[in-house]
Amino acid sequence: MFEFHINYLLSIFKNYIKEIKVQDNYLKIKIKDFNKLFFLINFLKLHSFLRYKLLTDIACVDFINKNKRFELNYMLLSIDYNSRLIISVNFEEKNVISSLINIYSGSNWMEREVFDMYGIFFSNHYDLRRILTDYGFEGYPFRKDFPLNGYLEIRYDEDKQFLLYEPIELMQNMRFFNFINPFNKKYVV
Repeated sequence: MFEFHINYLLSIFKNYIKEIKVQDNYLKIKIKDFNKLFFLINFLKLHSFLRYKLLTDIACVDFINKNKRFELNYMLLSIDYNSRLIISVNFEEKNVISSLINIYSGSNWMEREVFDMYGIFFSNHYDLRRILTDYGFEGYPFRKDFPLNGYLEIRYDEDKQFLLYEPIELMQNMRFFNFINPFNKKYVV
């Protein structure tokens, strides 16, 4: 079944597809240009030989040392043909990705999560705002350059009766580490 899909997709989109392979019962497609993503996914949903009618997930990966830093992975499901597909696209930090909200209405929540955690903007998304972090939160927690402890801490002040945002102050105490494994010690009896 995958061979037909591979040959068919390569015959139509050979200029758009960078790599196509079958791995773990998934058809994995890596596309060259993020601008062709909307057109390709719309085709995959509407074409009668493919019918990938469900978007099951959108996952993002941050490769901080690469020129095209981010990779978006769209997981699609075709119930009619019982097949799954992953479309991957790499792009730079400054690029804006086309929203799939007009193709898959369920992408609304997933794109908002990616925006909130990674700071990736989706064009034509009508409600792109934070959903997992606080509205006053600065930065994007899943980026590799985000500090592990964050920038601010939030605490409730009993006297003032509201939440306070304060800069994090960490004291680094002098630490001495013993790197000797206790199980390798030879004990004298």
